[in-house]
Amino acid sequence: MKYDFNKIIERRGTGSVKWDAEAPRQSGGWLLPGGIIPLWVADMDFAVAPAIQEAIRERAAHPVFGYTHVPDDYYEAVISWFHRRHQWIIRREWMLYTSGVVPAMSVAVKAFTMPGEKVLILSPDYNCFFSSIRNNGCEVAESVLIWNEEQNRFVVDWQNFEALCAEEKTTMFLLCNPHNPTGRVWTREELQRMADICHRYQVTIVSDEIHCELIMPGFTFVPMGTVDADAVVLNSPSKSFNIAGLMMANIICRDSSKRRRLDRAININEVCDVNVFGPVAVKAAYNYGEQWLDELNGYLWENYRALCQYFAEHLPSLRVMPLEGTYLVWVDCKTLGLDVETLCQRLLSEGHVWVNPGTMYGAQSGQGYIRINIACPRSQLMEGLSRIRQVLGN
Repeated sequence: MKYDFNKIIERRGTGSVKWDAEAPRQSGGWLLPGGIIPLWVADMDFAVAPAIQEAIRERAAHPVFGYTHVPDDYYEAVISWFHRRHQWIIRREWMLYTSGVVPAMSVAVKAFTMPGEKVLILSPDYNCFFSSIRNNGCEVAESVLIWNEEQNRFVVDWQNFEALCAEEKTTMFLLCNPHNPTGRVWTREELQRMADICHRYQVTIVSDEIHCELIMPGFTFVPMGTVDADAVVLNSPSKSFNIAGLMMANIICRDSSKRRRLDRAININEVCDVNVFGPVAVKAAYNYGEQWLDELNGYLWENYRALCQYFAEHLPSLRVMPLEGTYLVWVDCKTLGLDVETLCQRLLSEGHVWVNPGTMYGAQSGQGYIRINIACPRSQLMEGLSRIRQVLGN
């Protein structure tokens, strides 16, 4: 392995949301008894690819950081990446940029809905789906995923999904592909069925594909844009290359009339300007970061395997759900008989380890689950798991 993902990088005191957030702040490094192990927010504790670091240093050497222009070679880098990695041919004119996938999500809701309408999601779902929908005056329509024991994965309740699409107030489907927090990587057949149902009822599909490069062995990511040419796709290398702080994302939309509405909503929401370092980092990631990403995915898979083995040996009553994509592990804790907010508070206060309660991703559908971020050096992960065992083992 060329890159060292085992290296501990001290992030406290750097303004990190993951490490410096006020609620659980305590002094001391992660090895000290008082230090908290943060296994919560979707942020990796690895150094970014060297090519990105070098590109940022080169740009930072110029002493002016004014408003930035997104150059042609930025679009070329994005187009080339998706063509060679995912066999998706994107045209330059289909692309709009903005400051992040969450702002892009709100832009899409504003562009394609009216206040009071419903936006369909697959619940449990990324917590910002709920806020983006509600902040734009719409209602959340939750189609709850169901566990299929035979397939050993969460699946869509197709009858319920179609019933919600058929409601007159449902005008948009917001998809998380791959799915956060359950770790599902949707198959082409599943995506096609979603598209067929949405077309039947004239429901606009918007697909958040921010985790699309974080795919585990044996699984293949399928862009919704290769299934349904009318779908709107939101993507960014921010998760896969750990550059979320550089604030850069893309909206891919083939339909010119939809694209005009999106562009208008970008300006209404005032998210039309991006960080001066954003385009620089994206170009470096997509042009020179492929080997780093492949090695990262291998390391994440080994982290997942280590977690599964640890739970099997020390916390066998808790069920670790299969991880197909993302670095976020969904764990079934129902056997403990605790509501997960209480459970997570105990882990934080007694074990000094911070994980997310499943109810963040659906008040009902997430009850009984916790989400664990495994994108950190293995020693740090194992220390966090040891602390979970200390609290829950009894």
